[in-house]
Amino acid sequence: MSERFAKRWESRRDDQPFTDRIKDAVKPPGPLKPRLDFAVRRIELQVQKLDQATDRFSQRDKAIFARIVDAYTKHDTARANVFANELAEVRKMERLIINARLALEQIVLRLRTVSELGDVVSTLGPAVGVLRTVRNGLVSVFPEAENELGEIGNMLSGIMIEAGQGSGMTLNFDAVNEDASKILAEAATVAEQKIKDKFPDLPPGMPSVPTAQTEKTSESY
Repeated sequence: MSERFAKRWESRRDDQPFTDRIKDAVKPPGPLKPRLDFAVRRIELQVQKLDQATDRFSQRDKAIFARIVDAYTKHDTARANVFANELAEVRKMERLIINARLALEQIVLRLRTVSELGDVVSTLGPAVGVLRTVRNGLVSVFPEAENELGEIGNMLSGIMIEAGQGSGMTLNFDAVNEDASKILAEAATVAEQKIKDKFPDLPPGMPSVPTAQTEKTSESY
């Protein structure tokens, strides 16, 4: 820890009871923590908004699904195909939103476990990377989140830089990118499973709704 940060901590200890000093040795106070807590609350607010968006898409999903079944029972294959394609787009957006929500939730959990300056640097690096990826993925689906996530990312970057200066730690960018990729991959896997569990497949004989796997396969050709 730099001399500047050390003086900041030590200047508080003279007036503190011994028990408080012990607590501070484990979790030192400072101006970074309120800002970090504020950033976490802003992320949690975005999670709530994504939950609301998921509910809206779920209602739309059910309505379109019912139309597909209705068209198919009337032997109107053309309309059933149109609705099936529409449902595929809706579920694609649902998957993106659920994926983003899960990734942000992981970031919140990690940020809430930060207790030392070194933890701040190593935790915020992947967090900022995940926020940028989530922000880019939501641009077309949930544009109102773009600016807010951008501001949160900038705030966390500032905290990370200050914490790095105070602790003397430098970022290992390879490790940061790998950690961020793991968070995003895990969120994507869970999101896909949630989609499968939450929404029914069309009965045999009806137009199929592409999954994330079939979308990736088609994009590779």
